[in-house]
Amino acid sequence: MLTATAAGTLLGALWFVPSANASWDGPARTEPSATPTSQVTTQARVTTTASDDGTRLADTGSFDTTPYVVGGSFCLAVGAGFVVYSVRRERLGF
Repeated sequence: MLTATAAGTLLGALWFVPSANASWDGPARTEPSATPTSQVTTQARVTTTASDDGTRLADTGSFDTTPYVVGGSFCLAVGAGFVVYSVRRERLGF
């Protein structure tokens, strides 16, 4: 019963994921929508500070990993709880 509930929850969650269709039913454009430029984005620029060995890395910045760590820890705790619950039920003879 627990597996069916988990599968139903997963399918229900996937129902709301937007589709990434690459096709379009309308006519194709014959001209480009924008003219190409030679702009350099901020992520592609190389930092001006060099390390001791002369290596230069791209300045891509960093992103906040806190939600991923918290979510992963929560899922790990829920999974461990299910294992403990299953072992306990088995030992009590349910």
